[in-house]
Amino acid sequence: MQIIAGLGNPGPRYAENRHNIGFMAADAIVRRHSSFGPWQKKWNAEIAEGRIGSEKVLVIKPQTFMNLSGQAVGEAMRFYKLGPEDLTVLYDELDLAPGKVRIKRGGGSGGHNGIKSLDAHCGKDYRRVRLGIGHPGDKARVQAHVLGDFAKADQQWLEPLLDALADNVDLLVAGNESGFMNRLALAVGDKAKGAVGAPAPKAPSAKDQSGKSPPKPAPKPQSHIRQARQSTPDAKPTGPMAEMLKKLLGK
Repeated sequence: MQIIAGLGNPGPRYAENRHNIGFMAADAIVRRHSSFGPWQKKWNAEIAEGRIGSEKVLVIKPQTFMNLSGQAVGEAMRFYKLGPEDLTVLYDELDLAPGKVRIKRGGGSGGHNGIKSLDAHCGKDYRRVRLGIGHPGDKARVQAHVLGDFAKADQQWLEPLLDALADNVDLLVAGNESGFMNRLALAVGDKAKGAVGAPAPKAPSAKDQSGKSPPKPAPKPQSHIRQARQSTPDAKPTGPMAEMLKKLLGK
């Protein structure tokens, strides 16, 4: 058995927040797979049980607010006698561009309060699926960005990401993490370009519109003295001394 935990804050006020992308992903999985029953309340969380492939899976959304997420997930793990290796957590990642997905086991919290709580209650060696929401570029704007709703333009990448995550979660459950990430990357493509928190476009190269590099600048003109030195042939010595050297050297 495996547990998939989506992180977020409960209630309609936070439902569309970027911080709630973990809840959105959990909802998408349960909608996509008909083996899951309706959401139920247990352990101060919403849970749904079903099968993905041949594996029994519990999807859980803690209702304790983000900072206490580990309490509910920890209770579920103890109830089923599961360890961190059986847990997958879906959550928002500021340090990834919108629509990017990265997976790791263990590691630090990266300042994410939900992950700090999970580390404290569940151990650290669980699988972390980091869903990029982008960074606003200014530390002072981080809270407003994270607790702000996804913009209408964000739906261009958010919907394909959530659909692909739900469609391909069987790869994740089976341990094919690279295959899972590849499918999501193909689904999102470049749809997140220009989204809030996306990296700024690179400055244009020094090529003109024809695609050709501009001509190299002409070399600096040389001084008249340098020109004279380069153009004047080596002068041959003359006079009595030259004649005497010529005789001595046999030239």
